[in-house]
Amino acid sequence: MSTELNNNEMEIFEIISHSGNARGLAFEALKEAEEFNFEKAGELIKQGQEELNMAHKTQTKLIQAELNGVPSEKTLLMIHAQDHLMTAMSEQKLIEHMIRIVKKLAPQQ
Repeated sequence: MSTELNNNEMEIFEIISHSGNARGLAFEALKEAEEFNFEKAGELIKQGQEELNMAHKTQTKLIQAELNGVPSEKTLLMIHAQDHLMTAMSEQKLIEHMIRIVKKLAPQQ
């Protein structure tokens, strides 16, 4: 088993970037839902989920590398990336729920 540390800055920035994109799309979706534009909100939520999937895929790659004996250096940047991903995932789920509530409260057309 290798004890060489792997500093995966590109992967870390991918996690941050995709997570930030997902978070922005979720808030755009909520704004569309406020205007009762649920079709557009749904599209934005789907795009946000795709961004989260890409971030999670990169995170999984790093975890698998560590399990295979190539650990990543534990840096503040890595922690920051994980924080971004977990926050984006949580906000995505919360906003999806909020959109469902707004749909129930929307005037019937």
